[in-house]
Amino acid sequence: MHADLSRDTFRPDRHYSAVLAQQGRVQLDADANEQAAIQLHRARTTAADLIGRHGGPRGATGFEVTFLGGSRELDDLSLGGGRYYVDGILLDATRPEPGVPAEAGAAAPDDEAPAAAPATWTYWDQPDGYRDPERPGDRLPTRFPYLACLKVWERAVTAAEDPLLREVALGTAMPDTAARVKVVWQVVPLPGAELELADGATKDEVRAAFDAWAAAQDPTARLAARSERPDRADEDPCLVRPDARYRGPENQLYRVEVHQGGAAKDATFKWSRENGSVTFPVEELDGTWVELASLGYDDKLDLNVGDLVEFVDTAYTSRREPLPLLRVEELDLPGRRVRLSGEPEPFVGRRPELNPYLRRWDHRPSTRRGKGPSKVRDGALRIEEGAWLPLEDGVFVYFEAGGTYRSGDFWTVPARTATGGVEWPADAARRPLLRPPHGVRVHYAPLAWILGEGSVADLRQTFGPLAAPIPAADEEALAAETRAEEEAVAAEQAADSGSAPVVSGQNDQETSEN
Repeated sequence: MHADLSRDTFRPDRHYSAVLAQQGRVQLDADANEQAAIQLHRARTTAADLIGRHGGPRGATGFEVTFLGGSRELDDLSLGGGRYYVDGILLDATRPEPGVPAEAGAAAPDDEAPAAAPATWTYWDQPDGYRDPERPGDRLPTRFPYLACLKVWERAVTAAEDPLLREVALGTAMPDTAARVKVVWQVVPLPGAELELADGATKDEVRAAFDAWAAAQDPTARLAARSERPDRADEDPCLVRPDARYRGPENQLYRVEVHQGGAAKDATFKWSRENGSVTFPVEELDGTWVELASLGYDDKLDLNVGDLVEFVDTAYTSRREPLPLLRVEELDLPGRRVRLSGEPEPFVGRRPELNPYLRRWDHRPSTRRGKGPSKVRDGALRIEEGAWLPLEDGVFVYFEAGGTYRSGDFWTVPARTATGGVEWPADAARRPLLRPPHGVRVHYAPLAWILGEGSVADLRQTFGPLAAPIPAADEEALAAETRAEEEAVAAEQAADSGSAPVVSGQNDQETSEN
């Protein structure tokens, strides 16, 4: 999550059930965030245990897929409203109704009458899809069959992207407050050839083939981190302990993020000492000049010539398709403007409603110790496996050989001045352990097998409520209840007469003996 965090302390393997605040102690963001993560983990695990990998409530199952073709210029899919769960994550496909203005009762001219709002989402206007008809890769396949599936993940949203999160009473000079975590869902097509199914495959065979495909989408990359005292540390000013391995003057949360995915020969990465949280909302774009709402709050969170930035907006973040990083070439401080090394791509940052902003990254091309400039492509560093790569101030990372990488996946490395090192799991011999990415976790679920126009096989699953009426008692239970009532009456009568009570079973036995 791109947010200004101290660290992430949630560890499911410790089986903590709650965070307990203690009196007189400092309250940290990590504690509150861990409590939220514990509750979310429990709720989603429970939902997945009861529902399965995916399913929707009977009578309100969302994401019913209907093929829309015919005379349309481009094929489309209608996505029915309702709810659906994927790995315990709740998704809502209900399209919000438009608001009603205060002058709704006033009659509008015929040529200004608003068009009726669509009742459901479609493939082209789904809220987190940002599909572009001008891009051939976004169009639905023209060859049948293909599978329509859900792709689900989560990402952080700050006030740079959603200005309504900012409390305006704090003023523009103050930073924003808390960020949010957003569930992103997209309905995407999967060509039938990728499932390697024979003609006439059943629904169960399609589901099984899709599950195998989804399992293969997880990246195999693993990373380790450590701190190491630089060779020339004695030449540095005495700002930190002489024996410290981490030489930075402040606590940091380093973020190592995959920029371009694929095999190691094609993959690149970028890193930030602030967890990628340093952003600058864009007010206007004019060629390579960008006017910003602010140039930063201090010399630690500002922009300088030589900084690398990523031009971002909501659509770019949701599509997860990396573009080249740009370099800051010139600053215009009075005008709050920066000149970039190139003009941003035409489909990013041109729509103000998508809240464009710049995200600063802190790597530089020349970070390899004693080996000259690092290999760089599109502003990001090439991944070199099987070697310890220096970031800065004694922080090193190691990519395991043979990994596959996915754009946006990341690791976070807390660095602390108090210990002069980084916080990273290690074995008994203090060797750093390899870890899979901390995120992003992507989930998939099949929705429909599109066989052609008017022919759609529904692959969704549904579940009913657990609660049911109390069943009527059977004859044996009724007889037992009658005997109990008779025994209670006999006991009362015996108490009144002073004699021992006679139960129905005992009376029957005496009768049979006589």
